[in-house]
Amino acid sequence: MTPYFETELGKLYHGDCLEIMPELEPVDLVLTDPTYGLDKKWQGGTWFTRGVYKNSLSWDKKQPEAVEYIYNLKVPSIIWGGVHYPLPPARCHLAWVKTNSVPTMADFELAWTNFDRPSKKFFHPCNGWKRKHPTEKPIGLIMWCFSFLPERGVTLDSFFGSGTTAIACEKLNRRWIGIEISEEYCAIAKARIIRETQQMKIPGF
Repeated sequence: MTPYFETELGKLYHGDCLEIMPELEPVDLVLTDPTYGLDKKWQGGTWFTRGVYKNSLSWDKKQPEAVEYIYNLKVPSIIWGGVHYPLPPARCHLAWVKTNSVPTMADFELAWTNFDRPSKKFFHPCNGWKRKHPTEKPIGLIMWCFSFLPERGVTLDSFFGSGTTAIACEKLNRRWIGIEISEEYCAIAKARIIRETQQMKIPGF
């Protein structure tokens, strides 16, 4: 199986994650952000029909079956939006508290985990950076997530989007595997990862 793109630390595959995951090398960790299946529950006038948010409703119509497969990997896992899925009860949830939330959107988002520890929260605005994907998480949030995961191992992000998990891994010198069904977002993620890794090589960065 040939990667769409790879770095010294990671590999990105283009395709359906349910088809690709069984062919992968064993992974040790999961950090991913699947679609929530909100469909017409998106709110806020017409803002989600413009710019990077255009066509959001076309891909957020249903919940992917792959989440059950990911759960059954039985490795340390963080699944953003996992509370929307019929996953087992969890002791630990991670919360992204949006410090500048708006009335028509969630004040915070929750990640399901399989950790036996107290729930924790992270404060960060829901905008202030140029998004490449409508549901892109802040890089600081994803790097914070890694503080709850073992330091070693390969991290799987099976809903890769614009590549934020990979960028966090590159910054933290962690190995990663990403899978993205959209070729458009594969291209966006590739360009973003190249740009970010090149910046990290600049002295004083």
